[in-house]
Amino acid sequence: MGICISSASFEIQPVDFGNENVVLYEDYNINRYKQVIGSVFSEQGNKGINQDSAILYQGYGVENGVFGGVFDGHRENGQIVSKFVMNKLPSLLLKLTFSLPKVFSVKQNVMRRNFNKWKKACWGSFMVMDRDIKSLENLDSSFSGTTAVVAIRQDDDLVIANLGDSRAVLGRKKEEGVIEAVQLTTDLKPSLTSEAERIRRCGGRVFAPQEPHIQRVYLPKEDVPGLAMTRSFGDFMLKYLGIISEPDVSYHHITPNDQFVVLATDGVWDVLSNDQVVSIVCATNNVAAAAEAVVQASLDAWKQRFPNSKRDDSTVICLYLQQGASLQNGT
Repeated sequence: MGICISSASFEIQPVDFGNENVVLYEDYNINRYKQVIGSVFSEQGNKGINQDSAILYQGYGVENGVFGGVFDGHRENGQIVSKFVMNKLPSLLLKLTFSLPKVFSVKQNVMRRNFNKWKKACWGSFMVMDRDIKSLENLDSSFSGTTAVVAIRQDDDLVIANLGDSRAVLGRKKEEGVIEAVQLTTDLKPSLTSEAERIRRCGGRVFAPQEPHIQRVYLPKEDVPGLAMTRSFGDFMLKYLGIISEPDVSYHHITPNDQFVVLATDGVWDVLSNDQVVSIVCATNNVAAAAEAVVQASLDAWKQRFPNSKRDDSTVICLYLQQGASLQNGT
């Protein structure tokens, strides 16, 4: 379920996105100029069904508003959870944002007020989203769930909400014309000290039984499920062990030097660095083809680096922040 907003009444109406893994949606009631501002692409790995979902929603809230979200499902019912979140979270978040009271303070500038509003809306909507997943009939999410990394653009405000180990990276132009990679999120994994400490305080175990570089979360007395992230939607058997659905929310003020944002699942970041992804987008220099180019590069990297391993699903959103800007890197 998605949203459609009447500019006259500001009423949120449902839009059915269907059962696709990726959605590129444009609300022409708000986005009157019909400018293409990004691309989204997903490729199934060879572990089974594609459990990733992604949506790029153009005309979200305001005329140049955008909602971009990438969701990486895991375990038995992960694909159901990720699609459910993709379909419902955009409308839930916007509805909650509009419902928050307007608080004006002479001590806070406009950017700070806007960020605080969206931060509260992200926290609240993620909490409600998790509750709605738990209430779904005939869906066992005890050990199934999804990550989420969301980018919300409203004019020059960019809000990032992160839950798990998907990632957001900014491509920013430096003075000499080179476009550098700036990571906007922290990978919320058991290898992060503060995250592991919370899990252990709650009685969970964190260790790496097979791959020394990959820490995982386990039940107190059983070596299951081996979750590789510390925050997620779903995974309700692990909630009492510190697996939380509270997102890490950050703010970025968009400047003319900020060229694009890449949102991607860990199937990309496991084999490509931030710098490599930004370079691929710059070399493509094509709004419609950028996401697919990054995914294809990740597939090639998987074959080269792990030829005998099962490849993860790879999903990418490229959101462009400047209209008509050339992305030819100066390097």
